Amino acid sequence: MSEIKVRSAKTSDVDFMTSLIAIYAPKRSMLKKEIITLYEDVQEFVIAERDGSPVGYGALHVLWEDLAEVRSVAVHPDFKRQGVGAAVVEALLVRAKELGIRRVFCLTFEDKFFSKFGFLPTSGPLVEHDVYSQMLKSEDEGVAEFLDLERVKPNTLGNIRMLLMLPN
Repeated sequence: MSEIKVRSAKTSDVDFMTSLIAIYAPKRSMLKKEIITLYEDVQEFVIAERDGSPVGYGALHVLWEDLAEVRSVAVHPDFKRQGVGAAVVEALLVRAKELGIRRVFCLTFEDKFFSKFGFLPTSGPLVEHDVYSQMLKSEDEGVAEFLDLERVKPNTLGNIRMLLMLPN
C-alpha cells in the first residue's frame, strides 16, 4: 500500500470535496456545505492523497486567538480505516501549532477516532463572555454550532464536543 501524503487544498480540489459531501451529508454524518463556502474557505483545507489522487480532506478553522476547530474531516469510503483520516487530523494539528493555537475542538459523532489524538469530551463554555459576544457576530455556521445556538440544534443532535489542549 502506498504512502498517504497531505498537502494544502487548491481550488481544483473542490469537486472532490463536494463528491464526499454528497455521500455523507444525506446520512447526516457530515454537514452539507455550499460550493461557494468551499471556495471561500479552501485555504483552511488539507487534502490527503494516495498515488496522486485525493482520498480525504479536512479543515482547520480559527475561531479566536488561541482556539480553532478541526472540521469537515472526510475520507472516501474506499479508503476508510487505512490511516487517511489520521493523516489529515495530524496535519491539521501541526497547522494549529504553527499558528499558535493552544486549544483545538471538534464537534463529532466519531469520538473514539478523535480520542486517539487526545481529544476529550467537554461541556460548558470554552470562551469568556466578552469573546462569546464577539463570536456571536460571526456568520459562520460552525461558529454558531460551537456557541450551541438554537438555530443550529438540528445539525448537532448527537454530536459530541471534544477539546484538545496543545503543548506550548
